[in-house]
Amino acid sequence: MPPFTILHVCVGNICRSPMAERLLALGLRKRLGDEVETRYLNHGAGTGSWHVGQPMSEGASRIVTDRGGDPAGFLARRVSGDLVDMSDLVLTATSEQVEHILDLRPEAASRTFVLGEFGRLLAQLDLAGLDLPPAVDDVTAYARGVALVAAVDAARSDGAGGRLASKGVDNLPDPYGMPDREFARAADRIEVTVVPLAEALVG
Repeated sequence: MPPFTILHVCVGNICRSPMAERLLALGLRKRLGDEVETRYLNHGAGTGSWHVGQPMSEGASRIVTDRGGDPAGFLARRVSGDLVDMSDLVLTATSEQVEHILDLRPEAASRTFVLGEFGRLLAQLDLAGLDLPPAVDDVTAYARGVALVAAVDAARSDGAGGRLASKGVDNLPDPYGMPDREFARAADRIEVTVVPLAEALVG
């Protein structure tokens, strides 16, 4: 059984998506310790190729470090259909990147969300009432993750077989080239989603 895999996407993969990747990894590690390595995989990519092979931006690295995360070893990549295929949940910085993902893999619609959209919908769910499987090992952690994503996807149903569009407020502004306070604001918004997500995945 592969680990439950989360793909984080922004434009250049050096600011927003690496912060989301490493802050979610931090949240999971706080709850699981070393077991996180076999149960969950966080990775990221960008829709553009300008920064491929580069580490995360200095601002993003400082914020991740300040919050207890680890920026070491990160190198930017460009998103591909193969990366989408291997991911059980795709979280993008904005709705524009959702469109890019669905151009690559239309069949990924049920597991692709704007980060803020996912957090907003997750907050509406009664997790106790969903009867999600407990994540007690690698197999059940994967099953719980898939069931959680399906529940969040169902929460955006329009009642007619389609999905409600994300809201503009769900989009995460790009702090690239801005002072650290803007990276901190972006990280605050990221944590609004990834902290509850880590809690919901672990159970």
